[in-house]
Amino acid sequence: MSKSILSSLLLAFFPILLCAQDTEILKPIHQLFDGMRAGDSTAVRSAFMPEVLLETILTNKEGKVKVKRGALLDFVTAVGTPHDDQWDEKIWSYKIRKDGNLATVWTDYTFYLGDKLSHCGINSFTLVKQLTGWKIKHLIDTRRRNNCQTSETDPRDEAINQLMDNWHHAAATGDEIVFFETLGPESIYLGTDASERWTKSEFEAFALKYFERDTAWAFQPIERKIYYSKKGAVAWFNETLDTWMGVCRGSGILEKTTEGWILQHYHLAIAVPNEKVKGYLELLEKE
Repeated sequence: MSKSILSSLLLAFFPILLCAQDTEILKPIHQLFDGMRAGDSTAVRSAFMPEVLLETILTNKEGKVKVKRGALLDFVTAVGTPHDDQWDEKIWSYKIRKDGNLATVWTDYTFYLGDKLSHCGINSFTLVKQLTGWKIKHLIDTRRRNNCQTSETDPRDEAINQLMDNWHHAAATGDEIVFFETLGPESIYLGTDASERWTKSEFEAFALKYFERDTAWAFQPIERKIYYSKKGAVAWFNETLDTWMGVCRGSGILEKTTEGWILQHYHLAIAVPNEKVKGYLELLEKE
């Protein structure tokens, strides 16, 4: 069987294979947030393993990143204490990975105190399968108050998110067929270096040596925002990526054809924090 046919079958069939497993993996996560909304400390406690590690990544006023660790007992007590406002954590998406009795789940969330938006971010769960089912072993989250999602995503987003996730996954698994077939014939790729402006054929010639490896490059999408033209035939997006270069941003333009969406333009950029730009410029001057 050819690599392209196998890739197509896997992409089409894999979600069906995982459906029942996903439901079981997500049970303790649903139980956690349902318990929070109901103020049910018993339900919340039983979603976790007793030795669970709870952490939050925060940035202080000086711009330093801190990891704050919490205790399960304190969290359960806080959930079970009567509140004037309901604790409501809305989950917008799930990204699940599983191997044997180990699973990870990445979720986008927005947290509300009653009707008031408090904060949003990403939850990263590590779960372990026990005799009684899956339990949460580790939960670490990020928190911010800007660019928070407040409603369900546009139903058109699913196809584009699937396309782009598959595109990044193809690079991570060295699948040059899926990767380059996602690009339109006249597409342009802009890399992080100022010299990296390629047509599809130029980009393919440059990158083919990387796809000879098991992994060409592994970029993990963190978030993505998608927008559409009035007639819906053109879409553009921006996304944040976890890469070996640190946090990067990608932006692109897609065109809807009779065969589906194709990627016509992609621009990858390294996200340099404002407070580090001066040092970055000094490094360039040294070069």
